Amino acid sequence: MSETTSTTEIPIPEELASQIAITSLDKIYNWSRRSSVWPLMFGLACCAIEMICTAASRYDFSRFGMEVMRPSPRQADVMIVSGTVTKKMIPQIVRLYNQMPEPKYVLAMGACASGGGPFKEGYNVVSGVDKHVPVDVYIPGCPPTPQALLHGLIKLQEKIDGQSVLSARWYQRGTSEAVPVPLLGPDLVDPRDYPDFAEKLKAQQERESTPA
Repeated sequence: MSETTSTTEIPIPEELASQIAITSLDKIYNWSRRSSVWPLMFGLACCAIEMICTAASRYDFSRFGMEVMRPSPRQADVMIVSGTVTKKMIPQIVRLYNQMPEPKYVLAMGACASGGGPFKEGYNVVSGVDKHVPVDVYIPGCPPTPQALLHGLIKLQEKIDGQSVLSARWYQRGTSEAVPVPLLGPDLVDPRDYPDFAEKLKAQQERESTPA
């Protein structure tokens, strides 16, 4: 048993110290999760090249148990948003996020994913993916280096270490809700900003379908 999972709150007799270990459910459970975080296999722009480089042999994030990049969101634990988030792409990102099982985490990799980057004032760019999905770790840079991505993943592991099955929202009954998928029209429409949006849209469709 490693030092990260064992606890010193309960003393162990010296003659048994090398044979047994006492730990908590949170420590052993979080240790197993942090050591097998599977990222979702997708990239958006130039930051994705740095993410690919991090997975290659020189940096090799398989040392952290993250080498299994899953092509399906239903088998992934963490979404690395690596690149510029456009208004055309954000509905698909939210769909992928909703399809990931809990507990799940999001890393905003680079300036574009964190706040829009150099394209923030562009008509087709979302000024930060955190406007639509919750972000756990922000990785600065344009683009960030593989070392920066590794640092962000280590910070995510530290965050997982501090969670408890008694208080983490993943394990609270009735608190799991899907994020509404933004609607793409002349501009993005977030249904959370308009509680009665569905009713208004339905009424408009009925008016348009009614013959004059």
